[in-house]
Amino acid sequence: MAYNLQSGGKLRPVDLARGHGLSTQAVRNYEEAGILPAADRTAHGYRTYTPLHARALDAFLALLPGHGHRTATSVMRAVNEGATAEAFRLIDESHAQLLDDRRTLEAVEGALRDLGRPGPGATAASASSAAAVTVTSASAGRFVGPLARELGIRPATLRKWERAGLVRPSRDPLTGYRVYGEADVRDAKLAHQLRRGGYPLARIAPVIEQVRSAGGLEPLEATLRDWRDRLSARGRSLLAGAAELEAYLRAREGRA
Repeated sequence: MAYNLQSGGKLRPVDLARGHGLSTQAVRNYEEAGILPAADRTAHGYRTYTPLHARALDAFLALLPGHGHRTATSVMRAVNEGATAEAFRLIDESHAQLLDDRRTLEAVEGALRDLGRPGPGATAASASSAAAVTVTSASAGRFVGPLARELGIRPATLRKWERAGLVRPSRDPLTGYRVYGEADVRDAKLAHQLRRGGYPLARIAPVIEQVRSAGGLEPLEATLRDWRDRLSARGRSLLAGAAELEAYLRAREGRA
């Protein structure tokens, strides 16, 4: 949207609202929240806005998709208060979060690849099974000790993962011992790979839940593609928001 910032033109709340597909109440709310600079008032107390306010609204709406409402609001409030260093810090945090999310996705993809990779000495049949990202029927029904030894961890670690919801073993009806079925072994292996990547249990649990909801690892590929696409969309939104914010900063400097 093009504005003549040198014209000093006055805009009514309804003009600003219509130009951005908003209600006049939304515009007033944005001003009260500090997203827009304070409006001038007429002799009768009516708000009047300028093209600079329109620039501010452009910037805020462009920041929303990449940063979310809370951060976008904080960025605009900081800019309007002259605290640009704080605004830049908030923007840096959003970029750091996106990078962290990308690394999480890469860790999940790496863990899934490791699950699908046959171990040393695997037979052709077991390699085929691993490529399908499944576990053999012999894996079903194992107890905590053998599974812990296979993963190279202590049985206490598996019990800790159970408390965190990462694995959900059943109980042997005769002995009461934990029994890890096929899906439990899969979840334990995935959790093990992610823990090795440095991810805390609280961040692993949602990933495990996604695997369960998808019905296994293979259907999760569509989820991972969607995850990658959403990360790319966020990255582009951050760029678009930065461009509009830079235009607003330049406009403010031009009026200083």
